[in-house]
Amino acid sequence: MTLSRRGLLGLAGATGIAGAVGAVGAPGTAAAAGAAPRAAQVRTGFEQLAADGYGVLAGQKVGVVTNPTGITAEARHLVDVLHADERVDLVAVFGPEHGFRGTAQAGDSEGASRDPATGLPVYDTYDKSGQRLADVFTAAGIDTVVFDIQDVGARFYTYIWTLYDCMRAASLAGKAVVVLDRPNPVGGRRAAGPVLERAYASFVGREPIALAHGMTAAELARLFNGEFLTDGSLPGGPVRLRTVAMSGWRRESFFGETGLPWVPPSPNMPTPDTALAYAGTCLFEGTNLSEGRGTTTPFEVVGAEGIDRKWAEAANALELPGVWFREAYFTPTFSKHAGKVCGGVRLIVHDREAFDPVRAGIGLLVTARRTWSGFGWRTDHWIDRLTGSDRVRRMVDAGAGVEEVVGDWTAGLARFAAVREQYLLYR
Repeated sequence: MTLSRRGLLGLAGATGIAGAVGAVGAPGTAAAAGAAPRAAQVRTGFEQLAADGYGVLAGQKVGVVTNPTGITAEARHLVDVLHADERVDLVAVFGPEHGFRGTAQAGDSEGASRDPATGLPVYDTYDKSGQRLADVFTAAGIDTVVFDIQDVGARFYTYIWTLYDCMRAASLAGKAVVVLDRPNPVGGRRAAGPVLERAYASFVGREPIALAHGMTAAELARLFNGEFLTDGSLPGGPVRLRTVAMSGWRRESFFGETGLPWVPPSPNMPTPDTALAYAGTCLFEGTNLSEGRGTTTPFEVVGAEGIDRKWAEAANALELPGVWFREAYFTPTFSKHAGKVCGGVRLIVHDREAFDPVRAGIGLLVTARRTWSGFGWRTDHWIDRLTGSDRVRRMVDAGAGVEEVVGDWTAGLARFAAVREQYLLYR
């Protein structure tokens, strides 16, 4: 059977690098121009789905939860590829926080719209969960929810909770969920940091997982379904879940080793280096210091007016593995301290494998409080939502050191690590 032009266009876009390598020397290709073809070491879940002919989506009306990171190895958006392929009945798109096209800042979305490239309706999932989100899926007329978004490995990065909310809503609406996997850009060797206590659950942490979970989206989906959607709150029980794993990804791999293009998952996540620091420095969202939003290096610089070199000196004196702290000055263009010169620190990670971002974040909190008299927590105690309890805040206020704070979560982290092991797809 021959494919139509629409099908051929979809197939060509979906095969990504595999298609480019197969066309070595063809007119107009990089190889024909004398450049060596680039080969991705990792094939994402979407690439695997396309290579299998979209079999898991056959005969279903499909809706995709995605954002600008949902791309092929050649940087075509999966919505464009799926829409062009008659083997897939794509009928709707769902945008998370920041929106389908990624234009909204933190805590905002793009709202409902129609995608100008494909004509598909785009529904807004942000701030929707439970029956309210289930009703959106029903109104969209879909059978299956496909999730494909690049995560960054931290519990308080909200896309994993969009996945969780979509899984719960899909169960309520009688829909299936297919998760297309992507790399954890900071690796997946281990989990780190405190485990959330349910009393502190919010959209930056729905369920008790570690702050740096060390898992991929598909692994988290398996864990969510096996551990948290079996509590009896869903009449239909856990969602009908399929995960499409990557090939070529190893747990020790950082994003730069994957051969895949990086697209910022959100406006303040410009590079994989940002993601590497994020699990620690995002804790400063819970303080009166700037976490670098409004600069070109968010989450790699932290500071406030009136801070001098003493903070960097104190942080370096901790001799935390894998990282140096450099005295830095910056002027945010928006968010906290906008338009004002801030003093503080810049993280320089010199050994990614030894670096523990959560330990580094605690070290910075401890030393900031000791060296700057202006240090303060946000009045809403947002730090408790970020860390998953009030224990970090109370211990830092009591003068505890880094090792004492980190030691407080060791037992809970060990329990989570044992549960996590059951749901891993890669070794």
